[in-house]
Formats: sequence, structure tokens, C-alpha cells
Amino acid sequence: MELVILGSAGGPQPHPGKAAPATAVVVDGDIHVIDCGNGVGRQIVSAGLELTDLRSVLVTHHHVDHNADLGALVHLAWTAARCEPVDVYGPAPLESMIKQYLELNEPDISHREGLGRPALAGVFRPHEVAGPGTVHEADGVRISAAVATHPPMPSFSYRVDAHGRSVVVSGDTARCDEVVELSRGADVLVHEAYSPDHLGEFMAGSNTKIERLRQHFAQAHTSAEDAGRVAAEAGVRTLVLWHLIPWQLSDEEYAAQAARTFDGEIVVAHDLQRIPV
Repeated sequence: MELVILGSAGGPQPHPGKAAPATAVVVDGDIHVIDCGNGVGRQIVSAGLELTDLRSVLVTHHHVDHNADLGALVHLAWTAARCEPVDVYGPAPLESMIKQYLELNEPDISHREGLGRPALAGVFRPHEVAGPGTVHEADGVRISAAVATHPPMPSFSYRVDAHGRSVVVSGDTARCDEVVELSRGADVLVHEAYSPDHLGEFMAGSNTKIERLRQHFAQAHTSAEDAGRVAAEAGVRTLVLWHLIPWQLSDEEYAAQAARTFDGEIVVAHDLQRIPV
């Protein structure tokens, strides 16, 4: 099992130094993508992986930085010769979103199907996640979900278990007991992290009121210090700080904040980083 950081920044705005949120857990050559922000297909190829090995896509929630390329990722894998179904998981209205994506892209799809490709609709295999529990189990891989705290958006965290190893990806969430329990004893926890002291410094040009933004982050996101608390309570081996807001803050500063509450291994995520599990 290997964890690949495809994109490590948080938020919808493109950044010159970090790609949009996306991770991949690779098991026996099969790629399980968790969250698929803008550009995830290119990031998969840049990481040295093959789009045709895409096995499943798991969306934590329907904010644009986490689902912007959901349809495009499977579509591009299909153009790269993926013919087998790709299991796609996420909260409602996932099924209607995929249907609308297929309708929106009908001109391209019908042209390529006319060249002899199998129907793209058959490559999408959607599964709406309605609550906690096992969402996928096949070929020695079990993927479980827990309800995350990210109001007002329904959101899930996911855990991948295979070959006696485990990776948890938090998605967007405030610190919550459900994510702690999902992460219990995991080898690697990939957890979102922000720095409360630096929101105003780096977001002065935002079109959102800074105080309202602070309130939202306090209710729906996790500080690097609290991410350390989650890792410590869950007893994980390695904490990977990801979905970094602000992305401009140094690795040393993020790691120092998490180290206040967690004395295990701390990794600050970088795009295309490969982490053995």
C-alpha cells in the first residue's frame, strides 16, 4: 500500500505552489482516489501513475475544491482506455450529478463512442454514501466511512484497509470523535489543517468577510494543533497535514503547531509526495 499526495492545498482558488485537494491510495496497482479537486487527472500522471488503473473515486463532500474533477477524472481515464467500471462514492446527490455530467458532455462522449469505445455511462458506477460503515469491500481492500463535521455540508471521512495496513483521509471536518474512532490504530492519518493565527494575514484579499471566515473555520475545519490531538487520541503512527490553509505557511510552522499535541511522526504534505504505508 502506498499513499500519494496529488494535491495538498485547501480552498477553491488555484495556487502556484500547490494543487487542489486530492489523494490516492494505491493497493496492488489499483488506484483509489479520495477527493478530486481541479487538475487531479494531470496530477495522477505526474505522479507516475496510470489513469487506466483507477479503481474507485471517493468524494468526501460537494465543495468545488473536492469534487471539481469528479466527472472529468473518470472521463479522462476512459479516454486513456479504461473500460472496466470505476466505483464512485460520495454523498447525495452524487447519482444525479453524474447523470448531469454525462448530459453536459454528450457531444464529446457520443463522438468518442462512435469511434468504438464502450459507453462511458457504463464506466461510472455510482454509490451514494448515506451514513457510516463499510462502503467498499473487494480484492482484499475495505473502505469505511465516518460522518465528518463540516456544516452546512454533508461530509464523510474515509479509511482504506488492506494487507494489514490502513490510511485515513479526513476530508474537511472540524475536530470530531467520529474521525478519531475511524482513525483508531491507523498507520497514516491524512488530516486537514489550518493555522488560526494566519487566516487574516493571507486572506486579506478574499471577497469573504474575515470574521465570518474565522467563524466558519472554527465550526467546520481543524487547526494543525487539533489535528495533532486527533492523531494522539486515535493512536496513529504518522500524521500527514494536508488541505493546508494558508498554503504559504512554512512546513516548520505547521509541524510545530501539530507537535504541541502529537509526539508521533508528522509529515507536511507536498504535491506528488509518495508515502509508503
